[in-house]
This record gives sequence, C-alpha cells and structure tokens, in this order.
Amino acid sequence: MIHVLATITLAPGTREKFLAEFRKNMPNVHAEQGCVEYAPAIDTPTDLPAQSKIGADTVIIIEKWASLDALKAHMKAPHMAAYSAQVKDYVRGRDIKILSPA
Repeated sequence: MIHVLATITLAPGTREKFLAEFRKNMPNVHAEQGCVEYAPAIDTPTDLPAQSKIGADTVIIIEKWASLDALKAHMKAPHMAAYSAQVKDYVRGRDIKILSPA
C-alpha cells in the first residue's frame, strides 16, 4: 500500500474553482486500477488548540494506492494531464509526500 499526501497551495480565492475541477476528475481516478482512495480535504472548523490549520488557499489530497506501480500509472494517465491543464492557473505550489505504512 502506498499513501500520498499532496498539499496544494492555490492562488488566493480560487479554492472552489480548483475543487470543482478536481471533483470532475475524481471518477476517472477512482476507475484506475489500484486506486484505493483519492479525495480532497480542507480545514474543519474546530476549537481544538492542537489543530494546525492549512488555510483558505490550500487543499490536501489524500490518496491510497495498491502499489507504487499503480501510483506511477496514475501520474502518467491522460486524464491527469488534462486535469493539470485545467487547474494550472489556480495552483501556486505542490508538496507531495509518498509514504508507506509503518
């Protein structure tokens, strides 16, 4: 199992536009062989002092893949190239963490 945490930093005020494009592509990704989980996450409002907020211009993509090969195929999928072109004006930065269960 491969876990991916992708922190996407967005241009101010573009999160909803980014999420709309992301959600359009989700069925394509979910249909990929080896996709276990693929979904966006944003801050949940809480009063918990331990919470480190990511802010209004950031989205974290939580992914799980059956194997590294499945993740590599995902990264080369034609629908991912099309999706990247759709969101390029919104994205200001990416921080990708690729992890294994411990």
